[in-house]
Amino acid sequence: MLQLLEKSEVVSLADFCKVLKNVSESTVRRDLKTLEAEGQIILLRGGGACLKKGSYEVPLNSKSIKNVTEKEAIARYAAGLVNDGESIYLDSGSTPLRMVPHLKNKDITIVTTNAMILQEIQESKLKCILIGGEIKVSTGSILGTKTNSELATMFFDKAFVGCNGFSEKAGISTPDIREAEKKQIVGRNSAETYVLADSSKSGKNTLCRAFELGQVPIICDKETDVLLASGNYLIAK
Repeated sequence: MLQLLEKSEVVSLADFCKVLKNVSESTVRRDLKTLEAEGQIILLRGGGACLKKGSYEVPLNSKSIKNVTEKEAIARYAAGLVNDGESIYLDSGSTPLRMVPHLKNKDITIVTTNAMILQEIQESKLKCILIGGEIKVSTGSILGTKTNSELATMFFDKAFVGCNGFSEKAGISTPDIREAEKKQIVGRNSAETYVLADSSKSGKNTLCRAFELGQVPIICDKETDVLLASGNYLIAK
């Protein structure tokens, strides 16, 4: 449903039911109300809906089911940049989390603010350091003053961070100023920093700039006009 709304400005109830075959109208209505309660969409009169854009941070459970193929390709490519013996930072977000299965056989240290990583590192030889701070339950992100203080004393060979949008106007952005501050600290303390972002985020502006466009390379699933303008990107293959 979210993918339909990404493609069209407004989707009617009839269109949802047509595309989502074998799903009843009552189920579609219920799921739309759930998405509205999460703050992801705006319900319209007559049963239609439009995507809520801008400053809202999409919950991790919803992020994890969107653009799965693209995110997996980006995560696999990013994991291939990591070498044995390195210390890396993994940001919160669904795409950095997808790197973990591709890192399990590497002799590395992971520092992360992604609370969801605990279920991913079982039966691996990875050394993992979970940074302290406040947990933002909806996204599984650890952030805040304590988090920033700890990260400021740590230095990484490579960092892999997420974002909610990237554009010529807003740069690489996130809806939460605490997330932006965290990414900036990590960027200063990493020998190499990469932003993991699928092409659906191209051209989108959210509230807080974390990096200027072109300041750090973006790993994406395909070229976009914004990436070409940045002059600093990698395409996952």
